[in-house]
Amino acid sequence: MEIQEIVDAVRAFDGVLVVIPDEGSGMPELAWGDAFLYYAPDGVMPERTQPYATIVTKNYPDDVASRLDEPDRFRVNIHVGRDQVGMLTDAGAQPMTKDAFVPHPLYGDAGWVSVVNPGPMTSDRVIALLRDAHAAARARANRRLSGS
Repeated sequence: MEIQEIVDAVRAFDGVLVVIPDEGSGMPELAWGDAFLYYAPDGVMPERTQPYATIVTKNYPDDVASRLDEPDRFRVNIHVGRDQVGMLTDAGAQPMTKDAFVPHPLYGDAGWVSVVNPGPMTSDRVIALLRDAHAAARARANRRLSGS
């Protein structure tokens, strides 16, 4: 599965905003080329809301365990909630393992899972989890709007 396939699948979700910073975006250079997925039906990046998923193409400071500095590697990160992380992750898989669910190297305890280079074992589940994360983000946004 390629990054563009994932982005195309997510763009079919209602109210999605896919932000892929580049040189002209005004966002930090470190984020250029990565994708940040939000529920934002108005098309405006939320100021006080984290993305519900990201696709990263390089190592970040303090986040090198997935070896994204090696050629042709990327990682999909999805917020699934703390209760789901243990049920989704593959026993024995390490952060650098391709096509396996692992707790996010930094944010696993906060309910995030990651997959380096989704392939035959994880692709369908990645899209399903992205759909679920999008629905959860939509529900949170609707609760904020209704004040409950």
